[in-house]
Amino acid sequence: MREEIGMGRLEGKVALISGAARGQGACHARMMAREGANVVLGDIIDDEGRQVADAINASRASGGGEATYVHLNVTSEADWSAAVAKAEQVYGKLNVLVNNAGILIRSSIEETTEDDFDRIMAINVKGVFMGTKHAIPAMRKAGGGSIINISSTAGLVGSPGETAAYTATKGSVRLFTKATAVQHAKERIRCNSIHPGPIETDMIKDMLESPALLEKRMQRLPLKRIGKPEDISYGVIYLASDESSFVTGSELVIDGGTTAE
Repeated sequence: MREEIGMGRLEGKVALISGAARGQGACHARMMAREGANVVLGDIIDDEGRQVADAINASRASGGGEATYVHLNVTSEADWSAAVAKAEQVYGKLNVLVNNAGILIRSSIEETTEDDFDRIMAINVKGVFMGTKHAIPAMRKAGGGSIINISSTAGLVGSPGETAAYTATKGSVRLFTKATAVQHAKERIRCNSIHPGPIETDMIKDMLESPALLEKRMQRLPLKRIGKPEDISYGVIYLASDESSFVTGSELVIDGGTTAE
């Protein structure tokens, strides 16, 4: 992996990241800032989100972009409107959106409640739709941009685990990504999805703390290790950068070989 700081692959870009207070989202924010992007971190966990932004700003002596935190409930259209406006107000434009926020509910189809299904759809699908809807006008003004939707291997293949509702949301994100890419390519707005395998974050804490569940998952993981948030952030940086200027409507699979078998 590259470990250099301040290489400037995202120099001059402004990125808005949802679910950025911890886990993958916080990692995306830190690594994108190191590559020169000014980042707007959105989340509902305000104290932790501000701490991540403050840490990014405190490390700027070694180079990199600035960070600003905004309260962002991804199911709220008003919050999305305010977050995009904040990016334009503070940094003058918006070039990159990372729709990262999401939740996982483990439950069989028969045991999944209507409330749980509505909640996971609202956060994982409606949140991506709302973010995209409000980012497009700002990116149009900026002359183009890159929308990066964090899906999952669950958006590509069925899982033997009790995650049917989660799978439905991630499949939706995958196809919504392609629709966005096709409809807005003429405006130089690219849209791609990333499909992580198991990543070491709180989302799969139950599995990480259960030897039986972990062993079962390892059987479907050719590389025989759980991924790190950084593994996904390198993909985000690539899709946010001009290096991927000819890439849209694609699926970047970062899954330790899970879907190869």
